[in-house]
Amino acid sequence: MAGAEISILLGVLDQAWDGESWHGQNLRGSVRRVSAQDAVWRPAARRHNIHELVVHVTYWKYAALRRLTGAEKGSFAYRGSNWFARKSGSDAALWKKDVALLVEYHEALRAAVAAFDPRELGRVSPGSKWTNRVLITGIAAHDLYHAGQIQLIKKLMRG
Repeated sequence: MAGAEISILLGVLDQAWDGESWHGQNLRGSVRRVSAQDAVWRPAARRHNIHELVVHVTYWKYAALRRLTGAEKGSFAYRGSNWFARKSGSDAALWKKDVALLVEYHEALRAAVAAFDPRELGRVSPGSKWTNRVLITGIAAHDLYHAGQIQLIKKLMRG
């Protein structure tokens, strides 16, 4: 029975990431076929672009993974936390690298959840105020929240 909850949590993560969803586009689908040029388009001054949203989501996957596994802070690919500026001017290599980093951290997070001890789901990890269960479902919700933002930016960009 305990493994059933892990299966449900994996299903929630999968649906938000790349699974078929009744609500609209998932996160991976929202960045599919986005060019480097489109990724840095801003809907307005001081607003985030798609590239920044992708790195932001990646950072929080890293943070959740770190909390679930007990890994040390400071091992993210970029210095800083939460938001990482991606300026106008397309950099196809950086965009490709950052999308690959998103995929890498998602796969690592999913593997960690698959191997997670279900008895630990109700525990609060060091550095968090939420239970591991809430952290896992929250990451899926975070993916969908930003997938919606990305879809909106794409619509605004195309007029």
